[in-house]
Amino acid sequence: MRKLALLFTGLLWHCSLLAQELPFWNEIKAFKEQDSLQMPPKDGILFVGSSSIRMWDNLQEAFPHQTVLNRGFGGSNLLDLKHYLSDIVFPYRPKQIIIYSGENDIASGTVQAQEVLARFEDVFQAIRQEMPQVPITFVSIKPSPSRWEFKPTIEEANRLIRAYLRKQPKTSYADVYPLMLNQNKRPKPEIFSQDSLHMNRKGYQIWQKTIAPHLSK
Repeated sequence: MRKLALLFTGLLWHCSLLAQELPFWNEIKAFKEQDSLQMPPKDGILFVGSSSIRMWDNLQEAFPHQTVLNRGFGGSNLLDLKHYLSDIVFPYRPKQIIIYSGENDIASGTVQAQEVLARFEDVFQAIRQEMPQVPITFVSIKPSPSRWEFKPTIEEANRLIRAYLRKQPKTSYADVYPLMLNQNKRPKPEIFSQDSLHMNRKGYQIWQKTIAPHLSK
């Protein structure tokens, strides 16, 4: 019995080390600690994805007539989102899920549009398997000035995901991309922060107006 206890303790220690080595685990752990103190209400609208979601610090103010929950994390990609679905999506039983992810996949420089679609499909199907009736809205990948070199891949990935969602029930596509371009079809510099990647309040106002019609009542 003592050997079994030592083996079990060692296994727990090993699992703990592995968890600490996972990307963004500290952020996920912080969410779980918040939930342990006060679990967010079920049937809210869950926003998940990368730092463009995480940095939307006035999300509830943007949608005052809805109960919204922000679970964006780090510079995450679609693989990270898939990995943490059981931690920051499924427990909340949301009435709708808003996803912004895929930009960091492309920015790695190693992922093409078809792979972005495949990764999104994996996330989508995993959610559907667990929550088949929950509406899912994908926010199009934005045209960040600092990542303008990836424009063809971003536009192709957006087109593929939009076409995929057209064939899926209870889905929608919030197309922020064209509204973030100026008359010269370049990203509007005035809606981005100094890093030319993340948005300022003007950028989020575009997102708010575009996403609002897609939200469940």
